[in-house]
Amino acid sequence: MQHPAISSSEELPAIPAKVSLVDSHCHLETDAFEHDREKVVAQAKAAQVERMITIGASGAFEANHVAIRVAREHDGVFATVGIHPHDASTLSEGKLEQLEALAADSCVVGIGESGLDYHYDHSPREQQRNAFRRFIDLAKRTNLALSVHLRNADADAAEILRSEGLGAAGGVIHCFSSTPDAARTFLDLGMHISFSGILTFKSAAEVREAAKFVPQDRLLVETDAPFLAPIPHRGRRNEPALLVYTALKLAEIRGESLESLATATARNTDRLFGLTQRRD
Repeated sequence: MQHPAISSSEELPAIPAKVSLVDSHCHLETDAFEHDREKVVAQAKAAQVERMITIGASGAFEANHVAIRVAREHDGVFATVGIHPHDASTLSEGKLEQLEALAADSCVVGIGESGLDYHYDHSPREQQRNAFRRFIDLAKRTNLALSVHLRNADADAAEILRSEGLGAAGGVIHCFSSTPDAARTFLDLGMHISFSGILTFKSAAEVREAAKFVPQDRLLVETDAPFLAPIPHRGRRNEPALLVYTALKLAEIRGESLESLATATARNTDRLFGLTQRRD
């Protein structure tokens, strides 16, 4: 069942006109936005979300092509390419070759999301670990940032990142949902940490604790739209326009102004993914 979209008539929290946000991880390429993608991007920009990165690794391999097409068709939208851990069992040498070719597109700014998901185990864990290693290598060879999905697999992911080594372009643990200790581990490994609407959930006390100490220059924000809509929109389709709720909560948790938080996270996303060097 399709969750209701936000309406253009709905009021979002008022924020200063000089605040500019960047959604470092969303899924505009999915079918959830097939019928109103233009409106969703327009509403995001009206909500001062100036740039968005749509993640190609969202199910069928063809989603990578859709992500690039969406990025080409919308100023301020960029793409990553990869295969989600859920689909690690579908990885082949041929697909890796195709992804490396796609990564050369001027709209592509990252590899992923890749990583480990031991909650759903849609692919066998050994195949997930192998795919993660291959995508770390692909990120190194293409000199693109690595977007990492993790669920219930912190120790194995840290071991792989430690043994393989993070590429010079760096990487991010997207939609961080683990413990403060895990955040410290990944920071020590050189990763950035991205926070989503989970920050607003009552059950996310540990995530909020982690958000307090992530260095400002390693901090990103995201929606993971259409998933994980923040309170007060939880249960509805998430959209990049709703990023303001996560940014406001993160600023509150850290005792920072929204303007300072937005400036830092936008700068970090631009630097990590090289957005200012790409088509905008």
